[in-house]
Amino acid sequence: MPTDVRCLVETDESSAVVRLTGVLDLAGVDAVREALLARLWARPGPAIADLSRLRVAEPAARAVVDDVRGLVADWPASDLLVLDPAGAREGAPVRATLDEAQEALAGAPLAAVLNADLPASVGAAREARALVTDGCGRWGVPELAESACIAVTEMVNNVVAHARTPMTVRVAPRDSSLHLAVRDHSPRPPAYAGLAPLTSTGGRGLLLIDTVARRWGSTPLPDGKVVWCVLHGEDEAAYRS
Repeated sequence: MPTDVRCLVETDESSAVVRLTGVLDLAGVDAVREALLARLWARPGPAIADLSRLRVAEPAARAVVDDVRGLVADWPASDLLVLDPAGAREGAPVRATLDEAQEALAGAPLAAVLNADLPASVGAAREARALVTDGCGRWGVPELAESACIAVTEMVNNVVAHARTPMTVRVAPRDSSLHLAVRDHSPRPPAYAGLAPLTSTGGRGLLLIDTVARRWGSTPLPDGKVVWCVLHGEDEAAYRS
């Protein structure tokens, strides 16, 4: 049975802690997922989901936190730690106290990330490529610049052609990989833009992203979506050899 008191997701822009309070049941799972995803995109870097004041009315509903962590695993500069005094869960990093969670957060490397807010215009892809090239140079992965530019061009041009909304481009390193994402404000899933002339710098569809990236995907948000991809240095080295 649905409960009278719903789960609230309380965020603070000055803190990495996201507090879930009230009662979580299956009826509230979608709202919690959307709120967590929106918060994790809005503030790059790892966050702590504090469940210490949450009552889980239906055990299956607790899985929404692990679900969100999996959805953002490949986003640039994004991760979710869990504070749950009820104990550890298999497959997710769980801390029993806020001090332990904040200590784990403090011990993580500071997230390096670049962002650009762009309009849905012809010049957006050029600006996105400049951002990506800058990041690859800063983070010592220049060998990924060409492939990353191909991927981000297709992601941005897809927004220009189909979503037609303002967008945010985000790029961040992680070990030897590069994580790219483009967030727009249309619920329409990414679509193949159709054939384009060979001289075009974009418009040749999501096939190119699939070719240069090890993996890619799309995550729905309450007011749009995030399209992301991950490129690895060793893949580029193997291709060039």
